[in-house]
Amino acid sequence: MPEIEAVARELADELKKHDADYIEARLEESQTSHITYRGKELESVGRATATGGNVRALVRGGWGFVSFNNLDELADKVALAVEQARLTGSSESRLAPVAPVVDEVPGEADKNPVVIPLAKKKRLLDEYNEIVWSTPQIQTSTIGYADSRKKVIFLSSSGSYISQERADVALRLTTIAARDGEVQQVGLSLGSRGDFSSIQGLHQQVKETAQHTVALLSAPQAKGGEYTVVLDPVLAGVFVHEAFGHLSESDFVYENDRMR
Repeated sequence: MPEIEAVARELADELKKHDADYIEARLEESQTSHITYRGKELESVGRATATGGNVRALVRGGWGFVSFNNLDELADKVALAVEQARLTGSSESRLAPVAPVVDEVPGEADKNPVVIPLAKKKRLLDEYNEIVWSTPQIQTSTIGYADSRKKVIFLSSSGSYISQERADVALRLTTIAARDGEVQQVGLSLGSRGDFSSIQGLHQQVKETAQHTVALLSAPQAKGGEYTVVLDPVLAGVFVHEAFGHLSESDFVYENDRMR
């Protein structure tokens, strides 16, 4: 398969051949790996590579959009997006004047967590899972690990060409404890820009997370009512997100007469 940079250079020339008010394209190639535990058992583990992208065209105020999961016959994809835009456009295209941007944002060469052997990652997560399940009264748990290395190229008919590489590592661990019908859960979540070491050496934090979950079973119950409270800034953001953000989603408002 041709390199994404070579494909992008050819595509940049292709965008200029069409009679459209504006065309933009996004190309992406990625390597990913993941490991998932549900309870004591390893649920899934794997590694994957993918390429794809999309093209968006504007003609007489109408947009056309085509997505793809390979880099073959991109000229046809561009032509299809332009044709879709031509079918929907019936007025005037109005775009804010923006100068083209040409830039390259390289990733850190030494940070590609995908190349770290899956066996090494699994050994670490096995240790965390054993710590969780050595805590009495833990009912179940989930551990999800994911990493990726991606290269994304954005280009437009107006002359923009932006290339960006990035790596990501994420770990989510949730422990759930239960006793006499009372259920509590605590989560540990963190990530980094491709630095695998950021999720290493968390044994004490994992132990404290599991112990905290069990300790919450003995927490006193708050009586319902209105209270003056002091909130941690992050927690306040979560409450606003849950209480107002989700309730403001249009599909929820549409289906909820009382909310309207």
